[in-house]
Amino acid sequence: MTEKTILSRMKIAVVDDHDLVREGLNAILSGNGADKVEKYSTAMELISQLDAGKSFDFYILDLELPDLDGFVLIEMIRARNPVAHIIISTVHDEVWTLRKLLARDVNAIIYKSGDGNEIVTAIHEILKGNNYYCKAVHETLKTAGDSNEHPSTRELEVLYQIAQGKTSREIAAAMFVTDNTVEAHRKALFAKLGAVNVADLIVKAIAKGYLKKSGIMR
Repeated sequence: MTEKTILSRMKIAVVDDHDLVREGLNAILSGNGADKVEKYSTAMELISQLDAGKSFDFYILDLELPDLDGFVLIEMIRARNPVAHIIISTVHDEVWTLRKLLARDVNAIIYKSGDGNEIVTAIHEILKGNNYYCKAVHETLKTAGDSNEHPSTRELEVLYQIAQGKTSREIAAAMFVTDNTVEAHRKALFAKLGAVNVADLIVKAIAKGYLKKSGIMR
């Protein structure tokens, strides 16, 4: 089966509020065999279709949309389809943005300033069971000294509440989980950030962009 044949079977949603970007992505995808591409200019246009029963194999999302934060859209898609394949196409190359995306387990990150055909490469890599992050993403994370392990979304929620001075029991009650679950998240955070105590954890979380001095990066 050729790559074009494979792509022709994929249902793809493109969400971006810029006409040129939507049309450009559609042209690249259709030129490589994709003929089931639907384009949306707002997050809620997509969500309304999902709530009506429509589903897609791939979601190509911008982070800055006129009606909804891109990170919220990721969570809304995941709530409706936990195994959704999400590709982020963005201009944002800040390390804290990349860390937030990795914590949300997106399948691919590509920059709009890069080679447009990377979107096709990303899809084929995901179909092979791999994630795809463009070279510039790897370079940014390497420069920042990131390891391959990043806190999960739930671990980040625990981190935020630790930074607020809450005890494990208080965090468990707020998150509707057991004390043991919170302790497991705490241990994972300490291991991933290489922290030796709570103060060290918070300092390292701020340094790595997971926390602002006023709280979690959202």
